[in-house]
Amino acid sequence: MQHVARRDLRRARTEASLATPVSKSVSPDPALVALHRFGLGAKPGDDFGKIAADPRGYLKAELKQQDIALISPDDPRNAGLLDSTAAIQASMAATMERKAARAEMAAVVMQPMAADDPAGPAVAKAKPAVPRVEADIYRDEAQARFDKALTAAPGFVERLVGFWSNHFCVSVAKAPVVRACAGAFEREAIRPFVLGRFADMLLAVEHHPAMLFYLDNRQSIGPDSRAGKRRGRGLNENLAREILELHTLGVGSGYTQADVTSFAAMLTGWTMAGREGRLGEPGSFVFNANAHQPGQAALLGKTYPDGGMGQAEAALNDIARHPATAQHIATKLARHFIADDPPPAAVARLATVFTKTDGDLRAIALTLIDMPEAWSTPLTKLRSPLDYVVALRRAVGATAGNEPQRSLGWLNVLGEPLWRPPGPNGFSDQTDAWASAEGLKTRLDIAWQAAKQADDVGDPDEMLASLIGTSVSAETRQAISRAESKQQGLALLLMAPEFQRR
Repeated sequence: MQHVARRDLRRARTEASLATPVSKSVSPDPALVALHRFGLGAKPGDDFGKIAADPRGYLKAELKQQDIALISPDDPRNAGLLDSTAAIQASMAATMERKAARAEMAAVVMQPMAADDPAGPAVAKAKPAVPRVEADIYRDEAQARFDKALTAAPGFVERLVGFWSNHFCVSVAKAPVVRACAGAFEREAIRPFVLGRFADMLLAVEHHPAMLFYLDNRQSIGPDSRAGKRRGRGLNENLAREILELHTLGVGSGYTQADVTSFAAMLTGWTMAGREGRLGEPGSFVFNANAHQPGQAALLGKTYPDGGMGQAEAALNDIARHPATAQHIATKLARHFIADDPPPAAVARLATVFTKTDGDLRAIALTLIDMPEAWSTPLTKLRSPLDYVVALRRAVGATAGNEPQRSLGWLNVLGEPLWRPPGPNGFSDQTDAWASAEGLKTRLDIAWQAAKQADDVGDPDEMLASLIGTSVSAETRQAISRAESKQQGLALLLMAPEFQRR
């Protein structure tokens, strides 16, 4: 990297890590608030003046579009996407093929062979030639996700999809089955409900095979059920614990270990049909009555009568409406869209709307847009790696339909691989998690790659106006004016604090 880039990298590290104070007396540019705080960033040709004239209307217009969150099956680019059942079945079939190929290979290796047989070592080192269909499905789902983000305007709904997908996360690192259906999980259990009711999304998520597999509910059997007595197996509390701790009530909300155990018993029998299809179509959600713990159960002071699958569904509907759930969701939304330490008044308003509207997520999204704190709070949060990669690709004019491997690789090195969080609590939504010196250096490297690969790099000053508007610091403008090439100027723009912050 030339001396200009090295010097400006040091400044970018300092400012993007928020060490540089942000003026508390000047409200941020409303166009940048709309595009960065709520959206996915500007695209070439966006009219900053028009957006700034009515930024709330600009955001609300997206919420009025019917089925805006869905990935349309009518789009030819999405023709190859599989539903979760088909994706899981494909993974099951591939797993059996790999197993058979390994067994065949082991049999070949065990056969006696002449000491001078040149095929011997080669056979021993060979691997089963069975394609990893899960990787192909994952790549297709990633492409559809990126295509949706690149074409969205302004991308507020896509930001909501990302928020809820991280809130109700599964990880492709769990098993090939989850890798195959993680994208379908987001399309089936998250996107249809992003502007609907929280309780409906909660029920869809907890019924989904991806979540049941990820949090081991297939292994949870009621001790007093027919299957439990026959097999001598018991409860797995992972799903119940994460629903209470992460998905709804939140830590410190008053539930006890007894509540977790009781809820786990209610959720027994919620499972995914296996490859043999004895309980239902392989890969689909099924309720296995033989594994369900019989009898009534208590949760948070309320007793639920024995009702099979309906017992846990009734409990889920109740905790979706619990005041602690409203507070937990309101806090997370305010942290995501406003500040790491969100204003208490903003959290209280969101919680009130959540309660009064029975968890109407469209009403909550509108409340976020109309919230004064969203427009007066400085843009100090650092874009997450996913938001940064999407914003960068939008900025350089990347078009839908491009191969996704480059973006997936960037997310891997930045520490936020797609649908692969480190745990059930998802990726961090705090700036400190992404603002390390090494992380910012990696962002600069990626900015350079993007700038060099851009098809048409325009005048850096014009790009400043089209991507950041008038809210450009003198330092950023000076650094870009000193760039030794258009590519270097674009890279510095993509690394500028004004581009990094949301």
